[in-house]
Amino acid sequence: MDAMLDPTVLQTLWFALIAFFFLAYFVLEGFDFGVQMNVATFWRRGSRTRGTVLQTVGPVWDGNEVFLITGGALLFAAFPEWYATLFSGFYLALLLLLLVLIVRVCAFKWRSKVDSERWRTSWDIVHVIGGFAPALLWGVAFGNIVAGVGIDENHWVTTSLLGLLNPFALLGGLVFVLLFWLHGTLYLALKVTGTLREDANRLAGILVWPTILAGAAFLLWYQLAHSHAGWTWIPLVLAALALVAVVPLNRLRREGLAFTATTTAISGAVVTLFGGLFPYVLPSTGDPANSLTVANASSTEHTLTVMLVALCILLPLVLAYTAWAYRVFRHRISDEDTPMPGSELLEKAKKGYREAFEQE
Repeated sequence: MDAMLDPTVLQTLWFALIAFFFLAYFVLEGFDFGVQMNVATFWRRGSRTRGTVLQTVGPVWDGNEVFLITGGALLFAAFPEWYATLFSGFYLALLLLLLVLIVRVCAFKWRSKVDSERWRTSWDIVHVIGGFAPALLWGVAFGNIVAGVGIDENHWVTTSLLGLLNPFALLGGLVFVLLFWLHGTLYLALKVTGTLREDANRLAGILVWPTILAGAAFLLWYQLAHSHAGWTWIPLVLAALALVAVVPLNRLRREGLAFTATTTAISGAVVTLFGGLFPYVLPSTGDPANSLTVANASSTEHTLTVMLVALCILLPLVLAYTAWAYRVFRHRISDEDTPMPGSELLEKAKKGYREAFEQE
């Protein structure tokens, strides 16, 4: 107990916990973004097929966002200086990200509320934007966080908005888009039947190659130029091997294993980024003395201890609910299962969900 109350141990533990929540968010919400991107891929197949694509994440997408909300709240409480400095320099980018995520919620909730093709098409466009834009913004943001930005002695970010759009960060944005798109496509192949399943598998076989190339370039650039730890070569190599493994697994149509491989790749990439960032939380590209570390950006020992006790109680509940939700909605679906507004099938679907809930 005394070791756990040591400030250095607590700060390191909370840094790891913040990394865990973002890892869980990118793994879970990553395939949500990828599925939304595929609304554009299967656009010409009509509104019903686009609805089927979205229905694969319909029961779980909002639960996946819990990890972002919790992670953001914990970041604010555990490392308030990190949180404040981030918003001083990333305010416009994070505001845009928040706006896109809010409108994305409306697209999920309102798409089926009106029996109009124009209405559904309009929200499908929002879905496509809601898939690509957050992935790109997250990639650019994390590219700048791990590479560092200009910080003055008052811990204000001095890098301009255009300065944030540097080659390394833009490559990070591209990698996030490609990786989430591949991840979501494999999830789609795992959740649908018929020709849509085959088309998703073929698309995954195409997407994996640019994802491997862009991901390798980004992680190698980071490891060689910006990482502060040598051990992060291990998760980096693991992420690379997992991505390469998608190629034979996809050809063999081992969809579950292929999806597990992209999950491993995302996890390895996140561990590489956070592991190479430690002990910093936001490095300064100017005077190193202005950098934020886990030591000078954290809350008090008492705050970290109280939060840890609360998290030990609440986190198992969150994880249990998440596992339960995926178990309930584990079955494949097809176009015939997709209800249209005002149809009898919609009422049958609602009844089916109620019965599944009662059985569980």
